[in-house]
Amino acid sequence: MKILQDFNFKDKKAIIRVDFNVPLNDKFEVTDTTRIEAAKSTLIKILNDGGSCILMSHLGRPKGFQNEFSLRHIVEDISNIMGSNVKFVEDCIGEKVEKAVADLKNGKILLLENLRFYAEEEKGDVAFAEKLSKLGDIYVNDAFGTAHRAHASTTIIAQFFEGKKCFGDLLAREIESIDKVLNNSEKPVLAILGGAKVSSKITVIENILDKVDHLILGGGMSFTFIKAHGGKIGNSICEDDKMELALDILKQAKEKGVTVHIPVDVVVADKFSNDANTQICDIYNIPDGWEGVDAGPKSIALFDEVVNKCKTILWNGPLGVFEMEKFAAGTIALGHSIEKATKNGAFSLVGGGDSVAAVKQFGFEDKVSYVSTGGGAMLEMLEGKSLPGIDAILN
Repeated sequence: MKILQDFNFKDKKAIIRVDFNVPLNDKFEVTDTTRIEAAKSTLIKILNDGGSCILMSHLGRPKGFQNEFSLRHIVEDISNIMGSNVKFVEDCIGEKVEKAVADLKNGKILLLENLRFYAEEEKGDVAFAEKLSKLGDIYVNDAFGTAHRAHASTTIIAQFFEGKKCFGDLLAREIESIDKVLNNSEKPVLAILGGAKVSSKITVIENILDKVDHLILGGGMSFTFIKAHGGKIGNSICEDDKMELALDILKQAKEKGVTVHIPVDVVVADKFSNDANTQICDIYNIPDGWEGVDAGPKSIALFDEVVNKCKTILWNGPLGVFEMEKFAAGTIALGHSIEKATKNGAFSLVGGGDSVAAVKQFGFEDKVSYVSTGGGAMLEMLEGKSLPGIDAILN
């Protein structure tokens, strides 16, 4: 696998696909710079070699040229993070861009305008990709968040850089971290899958059953398993049409020697609100009119024990409705358990939108081994799919 360190960028213009699809508030200010900070080491390596950086990214889902989705809004943040003025050009192809690239000096950074202002980007248009390719000497893909999309800038462009393409630091770390969990793991291996729907995690579960020793199923999806076993779940979320599948997953796990852990008790609420009345009850016996919203204290203790006897831990999805303070205790406790296991030498990977949000919200970001930046891309890798953006560099 070709990485940054395989190239010397002296006097070279690196064209880099980054994922700067960052959240903006109504004043067009960046509210979370994580994705920009994640690209920093890639850019520093290229600049220190004596090269220059041309950055390509998308932002949001624009319909043509729309000012609210302009990457102009994030130039100042990139400049502050990199400690040098970033130049910006109001397009990503054409004469104006070609001139800005020709004028770009070594040690400098140029940001192109939002790629998705052109429909050709998402269509994977070859002619559009070729125009982008003419802007740089070496292609670097550092955008894990879009690696599962065969877009012009993430996949198609790579064909124009035979022998001159590589992964950036961030994308290489993502690949290595997921590989460490799926293929090169120290046993026992634990996967924690939470969130509302079992249907969104079916393929992940089926792919990882061969690779894990323990599987914790928490969050809203656990009620589908409980109801399938004849439990009373009150008003809790449940996918009735997936109950047979849930039983099949448990059967497969048993056949493969995987120990499955499901909550034994649960915090229930009489309405879906932070000011709801709550009580703790057995997960198989939730009263009518009440719904499960968080893991109970016995479940938290059980999961803590499982987490701390494992050496490789994957966490994807929260244990409760952590967005509401009253129902966040289970997710926070799980974070503490993983923190403790990591301190004791376990490798812990957190990935997938909601669990990443939880880790950031509750301050666990620096207390686990690795936090993935790509939601959909990580899920597809966990499902065993090959990602076009990664394949384009490897092939």
